Amino acid sequence: MCFMGKYKIIIAEDDTVLRDLYLRKFKIDQYDIRTAANGQEALDFIAQDPPNLILLDINMPVLDGFGVLEKMPREKRNFPIVMLTNFDDQANRDRGHALGVDDYFVKKDMTIKSLLDMVERLLGAQKNPSL
Repeated sequence: MCFMGKYKIIIAEDDTVLRDLYLRKFKIDQYDIRTAANGQEALDFIAQDPPNLILLDINMPVLDGFGVLEKMPREKRNFPIVMLTNFDDQANRDRGHALGVDDYFVKKDMTIKSLLDMVERLLGAQKNPSL
């Protein structure tokens, strides 16, 4: 399933290599992508033009993923957030769920294809923005 550029995604990831990898994969699938190297940049993008979905790393400089979630709780947003993490620990999962994260992507255990599938599933639950 490909949504052909109709959906806007913010990728908030401080690791340049991973950010570029995600950007290339999602650009191939024709999403409208903006990238942020820290949580504050992600919040600035949200304020300018709210996305349809955010891929949000936990550990970032300036403002981490949890800080973004605290400023964008579920009741203040109409888009899903996928938490990107290197660690599949229950404490982070619990904190993320309490702050309204919609899904988790454990970078070391999952493939880019599984991330794309996760994004498409979450976006498929939304009304098509081009209609």
